[in-house]
Amino acid sequence: MGERHAVLGAAVENLGCRVNRVESDRMVRDLVGAGFSIVEPDEAFVVVVNTCAVTGEAEAKTRKAVRRAAARALRPYVIATGCAANLHADALAELSERVVVEPLKTEVAARALALADEVGLVPQGTAADDAALPHEPLDVARTLGRCRLGVKVQDGCDNRCAYCIVWKARGASRSVPADEVVAEVRRAERAGVPEVVLTGVNLGRYEDASRTGADGGALGLAGLLARVLDETGIAHVRLSSIEPPEVTDELIQAVASSKGRVAPFFHMPLQSGCTATLARMGRLYTADEYRDVCARIRAALPAAALSCDLIVGFPGESDEEFAESFSFCHEMGFARMHVFRYSPRPGTPAAARADQVDPAVKARRSAQMRAAAEEMARADRLRRVGSSELAVVEAPAAGTLSSFHHVEIDGEAPAPGTLARVTLDYVDAAGVLHGRVAAQD
Repeated sequence: MGERHAVLGAAVENLGCRVNRVESDRMVRDLVGAGFSIVEPDEAFVVVVNTCAVTGEAEAKTRKAVRRAAARALRPYVIATGCAANLHADALAELSERVVVEPLKTEVAARALALADEVGLVPQGTAADDAALPHEPLDVARTLGRCRLGVKVQDGCDNRCAYCIVWKARGASRSVPADEVVAEVRRAERAGVPEVVLTGVNLGRYEDASRTGADGGALGLAGLLARVLDETGIAHVRLSSIEPPEVTDELIQAVASSKGRVAPFFHMPLQSGCTATLARMGRLYTADEYRDVCARIRAALPAAALSCDLIVGFPGESDEEFAESFSFCHEMGFARMHVFRYSPRPGTPAAARADQVDPAVKARRSAQMRAAAEEMARADRLRRVGSSELAVVEAPAAGTLSSFHHVEIDGEAPAPGTLARVTLDYVDAAGVLHGRVAAQD
């Protein structure tokens, strides 16, 4: 009996960071190229779970996602990949006899094909050659209902923050050659993607040693950004999370001189606004140095939106240290804040400390900081009323501004998947910005 060809469904469930999101998109493309149809998890022959291990809560969600996937009605195979899979392969494999662990995300589609072969099936749409693969990135954006596309340019981290396990899961810092990045952005441009997001685990450490930057050394992030702007016609570029020490004057100037093509939005992990806490965390800057970075950004880009990650309840954080961090955040006036309660990660220096903060205290501090974050976000939205910003229209009459605020578009709105300049008119009672498409000059 020959091979049985069948329409086989695959689903990809993503957990974790922006880099994971980009890698999950790539897996969707690879699976489609291998002949699988992208379906809902309940209809899938194979479910891919792209795992996360950044916190204990993230690992718990990973285990729950893998168990849930294995329990779907069609009893699918489950391929676990990503950070938690790299750290705890055996524990995930033990969750079900139908769970397989694939450390290499680039091999997920090949592993899915191997699973189909084990039961005598071949995906009906398997491509005959590379030319048939769905290289156009908008295919993924449309499949997943998104209009902004992430482009991974860097992976891994050489820092050793006291609370973090990601460097063990991701390995040393490494960068995608600039030529490959430019080629991917060109594909996005040809496909009509309105915005690409350059992303990495430690984005600011981007370095292409085969190319020369403005200073004669290896091409860094500012140089990569210049190449993307010079060599493609992509309408809008956004930078994902970047560590404060890597926000150089050269990078700020590259954003400021882009004439709006690069979003004036900087997400810089803060983690604490108290220098003493930062030192215990093993962070590579002080509160004063972070303040200086923010001042330099705002001097060059007065309308810039600043965003951060923040940890409350790190071991040894006293009431006084928390108050200092709270005050610092108010001073910075962040447009967005991601607030996390400290979660011990086994195998990290912070987890071994004796001065752990009581969970009830962490919960109270988190609530205070989240309330302050919402207050600051609303204030930032209010200060934008009367101005105009570019927006990626992602749904009927709604989109995401350059400042990363959500906007509701009143009146006639462009179709989703387009870029429009929006005049911001008011903030409603729910705190949502409203605007209208700006009149053309």
